[in-house]
Amino acid sequence: MTNSEIRTAHVQVTNGDLGIAAYLAEPVVASPVPAIVVLQEIFGANEHIRDVTERLAKLGYVTIAPALFQRTAPGFEVGYTPEAMQMGRDRAQQTKAEELLGDIQATIAYLHTLPSVKPGPVGCIGFCYGGHIAYLAATLPDIKATASFYGARIAASTFGPGAPTLTRTPDIQGTLYAFFGLDDSSIPVDQIDEIAEQLKRHDIPHRIFRYPGAGHGFFCDRRASYNPEVAADAWLQVQQLFQETL
Repeated sequence: MTNSEIRTAHVQVTNGDLGIAAYLAEPVVASPVPAIVVLQEIFGANEHIRDVTERLAKLGYVTIAPALFQRTAPGFEVGYTPEAMQMGRDRAQQTKAEELLGDIQATIAYLHTLPSVKPGPVGCIGFCYGGHIAYLAATLPDIKATASFYGARIAASTFGPGAPTLTRTPDIQGTLYAFFGLDDSSIPVDQIDEIAEQLKRHDIPHRIFRYPGAGHGFFCDRRASYNPEVAADAWLQVQQLFQETL
């Protein structure tokens, strides 16, 4: 599945009284195909996240990126300055695990209303803030394959009150790939080790990718920390994950 023609749209996902803005990319194909949910960084469902959404659609997946700050900051989208980063962190701190899970489940339900989407499980990919949420979302029964990129504090906290997200590892429903840069100061190596140990302990199908010389945000070509060689390898691994599981 490569280089499919795609169509894109800004759509709204309904979760109770909440309308969630989302960016949808669909391959133009004759038969239904699997779907993937893309989870944003703290910078919003911005140009980079839309680009990832389109790249996955060109591989042959219906792909959607919901706006995870919809409750407190509709339309939030910023760049990568220190000021923008602080704004994003402030909004991320206002999100709660159960609300995020509900919004992702509503997004999956929306996907299953589309004639282009193949019935059955879906995939999930997230970056930074969204990488942590992807680990959380992997506990949803509908998610069969998860790619979590440099999700900080998975082993240390969750969103809102409650035990760290890592404690939910036994509830993961499918295969999880996690990607970390070993020069990422926001994710200590001992926390990566703890994640790996928990996944192994609970027999979760998984792979952990540790990249020497890569920092936080290594996959985003809009950031100074972009590492093209590492990003290219990680993208190959993501393609393998989704090809083998969806």
